[in-house]
Amino acid sequence: MSHLVKQQESDFKELKEITKANSGNVSIQLGKLEEAGYLTIEKGFKNNYQHTRIKLTSKGLKAFEDYVEALKAYIDPE
Repeated sequence: MSHLVKQQESDFKELKEITKANSGNVSIQLGKLEEAGYLTIEKGFKNNYQHTRIKLTSKGLKAFEDYVEALKAYIDPE
């Protein structure tokens, strides 16, 4: 999610490389995030190869920002 917050969109291959996870794990996690409405997944072709593009939604950005704020409150409860 943090990568998508910074980049707004990515592709499956890039996310797999960044997370160092296998295809199955990345696919399952992306599916759960898509189901929650946090991102969209578009499958198609690029240069005659399958290409999966992932985009962060506004709901996903809000959820990530809320998560960061919760972490801050936990670390420094004031």
